[in-house]
Amino acid sequence: MAKPKGGLTAWFGKGPKGDWVDIGAPKKKGKFQACGRKSAKRSKRKYPKCVPRSKARSMSASQIKSAVSRKRSKAQGVGGKPTNVKTILKKKTSGRKSRNNKKKN
Repeated sequence: MAKPKGGLTAWFGKGPKGDWVDIGAPKKKGKFQACGRKSAKRSKRKYPKCVPRSKARSMSASQIKSAVSRKRSKAQGVGGKPTNVKTILKKKTSGRKSRNNKKKN
């Protein structure tokens, strides 16, 4: 029986869609470990924050630290669902408009 194209193997494996890495587990010289871990109970690694390798290379050290800390601060696997957080936060803008732009009636 042939393997179906797509699926998790294509997504997390190497290739055009895949090559995901754990940004919370850096190696030497700026490299990253593969995404995931074998067992949560037996593993020494903390909860992984996975992104595509291309995204991991484009992130600054502070962006990586922020994303990993936000992911690990939340309860993991609540209701059997994975915990997701945004990888890069957008800066919040204040809801105020400048006084000069408001028209007075």
